[in-house]
Amino acid sequence: MSKFKRNLVTTALPYANGPVHIGHLAGVYVPADIYVRYLRKKGEDVAFIGGSDEHGVPITIKAQKEGVTPQDIVDRYHKIIKDSFEELGISFDIYSRTSSKTHHDLSSAFFKKLYDEGKFIEKTSMQFYDEKAGQFLADRYIVGKCPHCGNERAYGDQCEACGTSLNATDLIDPVSAITGNKPELKETKHWYLPLDQYEGWLKEWILEEHKEWKPNVYGQCKSWLDNGLQPRAVTRDLDWGVPVPIEGAEGKVLYVWFDAPIGYISATKDLTPEWEKYWKDPETRMIHFIGKDNIVFPGMLNAEGSYILPDNVPANEFLNLEGDKISTSRNWAVWLHEYLVEFPGKQDVLRYVLTANAPETKDNDFTWKDFQTRNNSELVAIYGNFINRTLVLTQKYFANRVPERGELTDYDKEVLAEIPQIVERVEKSLETFHFRDALKEAMNLARLGNKYLADTEPWKVIKTDERRVKTILNICLQISANLSTLMEPFMPFSSQKLREFMNIDVIDWDKMGDGVIPAGHELGEAGLLFEKIEDATIQAQIDKLLATKKANEMASVKAAPAKENIQFEDFMKMDIRVGKIIAAEKVAKTKKLMKLTVDTGIDQRTIVSGIAEHYIPEEVIGRQVSVLINLEPKPLKGIVSQGMILMAENADGTLSFVSPDKEVKPGSEVR
Repeated sequence: MSKFKRNLVTTALPYANGPVHIGHLAGVYVPADIYVRYLRKKGEDVAFIGGSDEHGVPITIKAQKEGVTPQDIVDRYHKIIKDSFEELGISFDIYSRTSSKTHHDLSSAFFKKLYDEGKFIEKTSMQFYDEKAGQFLADRYIVGKCPHCGNERAYGDQCEACGTSLNATDLIDPVSAITGNKPELKETKHWYLPLDQYEGWLKEWILEEHKEWKPNVYGQCKSWLDNGLQPRAVTRDLDWGVPVPIEGAEGKVLYVWFDAPIGYISATKDLTPEWEKYWKDPETRMIHFIGKDNIVFPGMLNAEGSYILPDNVPANEFLNLEGDKISTSRNWAVWLHEYLVEFPGKQDVLRYVLTANAPETKDNDFTWKDFQTRNNSELVAIYGNFINRTLVLTQKYFANRVPERGELTDYDKEVLAEIPQIVERVEKSLETFHFRDALKEAMNLARLGNKYLADTEPWKVIKTDERRVKTILNICLQISANLSTLMEPFMPFSSQKLREFMNIDVIDWDKMGDGVIPAGHELGEAGLLFEKIEDATIQAQIDKLLATKKANEMASVKAAPAKENIQFEDFMKMDIRVGKIIAAEKVAKTKKLMKLTVDTGIDQRTIVSGIAEHYIPEEVIGRQVSVLINLEPKPLKGIVSQGMILMAENADGTLSFVSPDKEVKPGSEVR
């Protein structure tokens, strides 16, 4: 029995400058939803809080690039994220946003209380200022050459080419990303939360009082604390965010790391007028599904003084995609809103795979082949197969009604006794935030049913012992009904579908076990719980990623350096004309060569060109091309080539004609 009266569960606030991907889901939102659904099934009081983080420099940069306002950006992505979460079944009690009035008011009050109590320190520092733009530049508004790898487009906080963290002053030849001007260093004033003053308390609170936290979370916190904490700015020079509510702070807003966590509180305030019981009553248990390195929020809460502190922070490691780190900037991701369109009705498949492969203790890898295998070999072949055979046989033999049970064999008793043991193991894993183990145990109930059905073979026994078959199918139906509840935290949509198949109401968590569905109960219409995913569907997703990979490679390729200078007279020796291809055929016994007949305006001549791997003869006839006509003739495969077709070679080796953008007379000179 929990010592707490209620539960407050929060999730990291996704940044509203892009959609949500599977890395976010595996790390935070799916495990949080599993836990919350479990608590609700247990009948516990729980508030599940989420929302969009809508302030910060990346949002203003995106808005500037698109020529819209920051509000336009956050409105667009807040809707995409919120709708995607709802469709995946992430069951927030409220999904709020940090641009709301409630949040602005509460964040201002939070800051003002700490300010009035002298909890901040005031510091002046030198920061880059863009005179033309008339503003101080946040780190991401400054670009320059990385001092470590030479990347010409490193940001003021990090070089994305080599991954090194930077200060803006580290950059070589920094320029403003707004105007392109060289910025100047100018003095500015900010307020800091002196985390070093809370280091002793944080060490005791985390390292002594919360040794039960997951090893990866505990280890990360310990490492951070062992390295020593430094004062952290809570304000910055920006025009998008929560204005700093004190005199002398004009043009400054609360730093996003400070205002975003307060979003949990403001969202709860929007949810219920009784919000304080979730945030200020010590009988509330707060669980943060958030980044393992984010222990600043408890420091803020401790400094404010009136709020409870989180009891656990069950953070995960990172999920990679097809062997590579998920990256928003490189579009290397499986985006939730796209998945929901491309895999309609398969929300539970994604929830299942992300949980079964959750990066709970180390980084894991999502692959589309594994996604297909888990669906086809586990959900379809084990869970779905058991349910389908049980319901179809009941319909066939006993008019779709739960049959009366006869005398139980030892095997029957063993199977029924295993149900509460599996439930107990699932519960233990959920209570300790081991969601992967919990799902594996829940699937063991489906495996148990599948094996029992295969071992007892009712389709054979029916010929000689109908009474025995009644007992077998009664037990299978008990397992099926239990699965509708046991699987619900992990796969709510298929659990609802299973209840409809069985024509049953929701079974309470503590009522699971034998006898949950009575004899004589009429079942609903059976169907497939899961469907096989075909190779072509998976290949389409793999091809989509390959196209992204190719696009990234092309974008990162730098042009070859310029060759040595030549004299103008050397260039003038080349006679380049516009010609028209009037005939074409592949050169026999070659892969690359094509024989072309070209009207140069002077004559019609034969040119052999290495374009056969890029074009077919039919599509080049009639094309206008650039031709070097005074190149010394050269025999190629027995054909004398009288010139050269000029081609542009892309970074991936593909070729394109260098052609005029509109029709010109053959023989026109290219100068």
